[in-house]
Amino acid sequence: MTTVFSAPPRRGVLALYDAPHGLQLEKALVLTIVLAPFLATAFAIVQLWERAVTWHDLALLAALYIPISLGVTAGFHRMLTHRSFRAHPAARAVILVLGSMAVEGAAISWAANHLKHHAFSDQPGDPHSPLDGLVHAHLGWLFALDQADPTTYCRSLLRDRVVVFVDRTFLLWVVLSLVMPFVIGGWTGLLWGGLVRMFFVHHVTWSVNSVCHTFGRRAFATSDRSRNQWTVGLLGLGEGWHNNHHAFPRSAVHGLDRWQLDVSAWVIAALERLRLASDVQRIAPEAIARKRLGAPQVQPPV
Repeated sequence: MTTVFSAPPRRGVLALYDAPHGLQLEKALVLTIVLAPFLATAFAIVQLWERAVTWHDLALLAALYIPISLGVTAGFHRMLTHRSFRAHPAARAVILVLGSMAVEGAAISWAANHLKHHAFSDQPGDPHSPLDGLVHAHLGWLFALDQADPTTYCRSLLRDRVVVFVDRTFLLWVVLSLVMPFVIGGWTGLLWGGLVRMFFVHHVTWSVNSVCHTFGRRAFATSDRSRNQWTVGLLGLGEGWHNNHHAFPRSAVHGLDRWQLDVSAWVIAALERLRLASDVQRIAPEAIARKRLGAPQVQPPV
C-alpha cells in the first residue's frame, strides 16, 4: 500500500506560489502596498537624520494621519462593521472615503474580514490570529488565499448604496490620498503625507491584530486572547483597548475607563451633538462592572 503525503498549504507570502495567476497578481499588488511605504519610511528617516525635512512635511503627516485613521477606526470598524452608531448619509460617505484612503482594502472586504475575525477569534478560521505566529497576525494574513466572503459575513452591506458606491470607487480614493499631499507639499509632501503616513496607519492598524492579541492586560474574561495595550490605544486613536472591544463589540466607546484615551469615541460623540450620528451604542456602567475580571459573582437564589 502506497501512502501519498501532500505538502500543507503555504501561508503568508509563500501562498503566492500556490495561487492562480489572477490571484498572484492581486497578492503581488498587496506586497507592493506593504513594501513601498516601508521603503519610503526608511528613506524618510535618512532625510530626517540629515535634517532635510521641514515642519511643513511633519504637519502634513499629522494632518492626514488623524482623519484617515479615524476613517478606519470610527468608520470602517465601529460604524460599518459593528454598527456602533448610525451616521447621516453624507457623514457616512465622508467617513468611509477617509477609511478607503488608508489603503487597507475596500470597505466591504475590510468589514467581512473583521467580522470573520470576531466569529472565530483566536480559533481555527480566524484570518489573523497570533496562534499562527505574530508575523502572520500582523501582515502575513494579507497574502492568504481564503479572504472572508462578504455574502457570508456582511450581506446587508451589499444593499447599502452609500457603502457600495465608496467600495466600488476604492481606487479613486487611494489615488486621491496620494495626489492630495503631492499637490499640497510636492515630492516631500507625497513622501511624508502619502507613503510615510500610509506606513504608520497600516502598522498601527495591524498591531491591533497582532500586538493586542499577544501583549497587554485583560480587564474582561473573553473567549479569545484580546488585550488592552496603551501604546496602540494612543496611536490607534482608541483601538488599542482591544480586550474592552471584544468584551463589548457593539460599544462605540472602547476606552471604558476614564484614563483610557479614545479619540474615536470623542469624534463619534461630536458627530452625535451635531446630529450627524444617532443610535450610538454605549454600555451601562453596571454591565461593565459585572463583567470585569475579579468582580463578585452574584449567585442565583436557591
